[in-house]
Amino acid sequence: MKQLQLYLLVIVIFCSCTESDKKAGKISATYSFEIIDSLDLKILGNPMITDVSPKADRFAFYDFVGSEFLITDKSGTIVSRFSKKEDTPDSYGFLMEFPGFVNENQLALAGMEGIFIYDLEGNMIKKLTHPESLGGAGFMSFAGKGIETVTLDGKRYLLSKSVRTRQSFPGEQKFYDSFRALELIDIEEEVFTEIVPFEKGSQFLDGNGYFESDYAPALEADGNKLYIALGGEQRLYVYDLSPDGATLDTVIMLDLPGFEKIPITPRSEFSEGTVTIKGGTPAFRNVHIQDGKILVQYYGGIPGGKKKELEALWESGNEEESELFYEKINSEVKQGALVLDQKNLKILGNLDFPPGVSISGFASGGGFLWMEKAPNEEEEEDFLRIYKIRLTEK
Repeated sequence: MKQLQLYLLVIVIFCSCTESDKKAGKISATYSFEIIDSLDLKILGNPMITDVSPKADRFAFYDFVGSEFLITDKSGTIVSRFSKKEDTPDSYGFLMEFPGFVNENQLALAGMEGIFIYDLEGNMIKKLTHPESLGGAGFMSFAGKGIETVTLDGKRYLLSKSVRTRQSFPGEQKFYDSFRALELIDIEEEVFTEIVPFEKGSQFLDGNGYFESDYAPALEADGNKLYIALGGEQRLYVYDLSPDGATLDTVIMLDLPGFEKIPITPRSEFSEGTVTIKGGTPAFRNVHIQDGKILVQYYGGIPGGKKKELEALWESGNEEESELFYEKINSEVKQGALVLDQKNLKILGNLDFPPGVSISGFASGGGFLWMEKAPNEEEEEDFLRIYKIRLTEK
């Protein structure tokens, strides 16, 4: 039922700018995912992997049941765990972004109360105040997706989803004109620089209204390059990063078969002070870099007609039938990962997830990908298995 409730919740062109279409579905997959090892986390329930340290010596998990963070070593042994549920000065409040490793010994996360950096025991190292006070926020949880870090001119920065309202809301043109997807955060100086607007030609500048889940960023930084996609818009943007901000370098237009169109909503349906997240919409959910390859994870979205059937079932009060129908149509959604060459940005493959793994997402670190074993639907298991995976050429 949890997944269905999430669904119903209301809370390649080179442009460097040059342009040329990339038809992802017409590219033969010359790469595949190969499982080479695994680790088992001994715990009841179904915690989600959030990040892997740069050397893959530590793994961070979030346990939804206990609102608790778990840190393990590479054997799966829990070396620390902490929670910040109490109303204390080091509590982040409502969780807005999963933690990411700043280094081997520290984690950063975003909450309603600010950006927090903790050591692996849960001791607060630093708190950074949001540049604007927040009236509301949304949170979509996917494995391996949290705050990102990048080193620029020898200094460590964070990349976090921007939550500024800019004195507007999605029912106004000002919101789209002033939108910025990310904050580039100087940890030492505690300076927030907003970056990544809706660029010229973006669907989100077409005069219609869009929910946060329609344009939620998926990103990865490598060196001084930022690779980012915005929700269900079939574009991968490449920016040059510096301590002063980001400059657009390249736009790769994608054309994925089975990738639904972003639903259009009249702006009159939006109200100030509310944040709406809708499941089932098409989206690029995460970006990873491995061995000179860019992996862009995607969710193709539930077709509009099926959405209407599902919503009608839910509104009729038939929860059991709604859940079964949701599971059926969601299983038919095209999901996978595009593989692009990091140097020339050519598409090398369009890969399905390996059998038996969770398709909500995956983490990367230490030169490998890390995917969760799909949960056992028949009985609760007392462990969570994480597969160590590499991208191999056929």
